[in-house]
Amino acid sequence: MSTTFIPPIAALQEPSLAPALRVDAMGGAAAVTSFGNMVTSGLQQVNAQLQASQADLQSLAAGNLDNIHQVMLRLEESRMSFQLMLQVRSRVLESYQDLMRMQV
Repeated sequence: MSTTFIPPIAALQEPSLAPALRVDAMGGAAAVTSFGNMVTSGLQQVNAQLQASQADLQSLAAGNLDNIHQVMLRLEESRMSFQLMLQVRSRVLESYQDLMRMQV
């Protein structure tokens, strides 16, 4: 009689910030990608998700798609991405306002 065990769960790894920030020879951080580029890229991804979900919704309404589950999943993903983008925007604005209130 052989016993088989459930394989262990692989450890989750956080995304590394190493490609985004590197330390140069002088000890300062040299940004490989700027913050503005990261924000622009994120906004473009959210926009693409919103447009794809709207196109799926229109196709479903026109009767071209049969899989309502996939459409609802994409709509929910785009809604969550949009909410995350709004939260990031709020945090960035809050941080900017905190910096402006600081006395030098």
